[in-house]
Amino acid sequence: MPSKKALVRRPSPRLAEGLVTHIERQKVDHDLAVEQWEGYVAALRAHGWETLEVDPADDCPDSVFVEDTVVMFRNVALITRPGAESRRAETAGVEEAVARLGCSVNWIWEPGTLDGGDVLKIGDTVYVGRGGRTNAVGVQQLRAAFEPLGARVVAVPVHKVLHLKSAVTALPDGTVIGHIPRTDAPSLFPRFLPVPEESGAHVVQLGGGKLLMAASAPRTAELLADLGHEPVVVDISEFEKLEGSVTCLSVRLRELYA
Repeated sequence: MPSKKALVRRPSPRLAEGLVTHIERQKVDHDLAVEQWEGYVAALRAHGWETLEVDPADDCPDSVFVEDTVVMFRNVALITRPGAESRRAETAGVEEAVARLGCSVNWIWEPGTLDGGDVLKIGDTVYVGRGGRTNAVGVQQLRAAFEPLGARVVAVPVHKVLHLKSAVTALPDGTVIGHIPRTDAPSLFPRFLPVPEESGAHVVQLGGGKLLMAASAPRTAELLADLGHEPVVVDISEFEKLEGSVTCLSVRLRELYA
């Protein structure tokens, strides 16, 4: 049976100091962010996910974006080496968490850099964004870690957004969705569906046709509902001010061995 566990990490008190790259800095309401994070976690739990809270990293402003610290393929956890040096202290607590779950642990090593937000898995195909946070050596190391396990690794250029999954994610049938102005190379994906809002490109598959997505994309939610999916909407506006999305606030572990 597939596992339904999700790693999450409570927002740092320094969240408002988090990095911004492709957007202008806005004021972040920390109390509202914590409330929204709790709503996000509750939505996962309400749809059958067991949430596992990684130890807080209060000195790391971006640590709530836990997805960037590890990439999972089956039972193997690849601990990343974030492209932003200020984020590298975030990985230790995540490494401990996945080790406790019995994962086989590998690492990205210097000079490689890799952010988990640059990795989109569709079946055994692993798309990896080569952009501002993930370098060519990181792509090579990911390929070396996962191809022996049966992965097909496809590198994708990323220039218009922070991470690959800032531009595209995938529906349960494998169709990739993205907002065209923010997508560098939609032709690399066998099936691509344009969506009308930038934040509509970000969905988390909850199972049973349900898609976790941001409240800031109502037209995309309507489009996906019309195609037979069931949007589960959460407000993550404070995290969107820091280029965050529904994907980067958790690490979904779907294939842990029993």
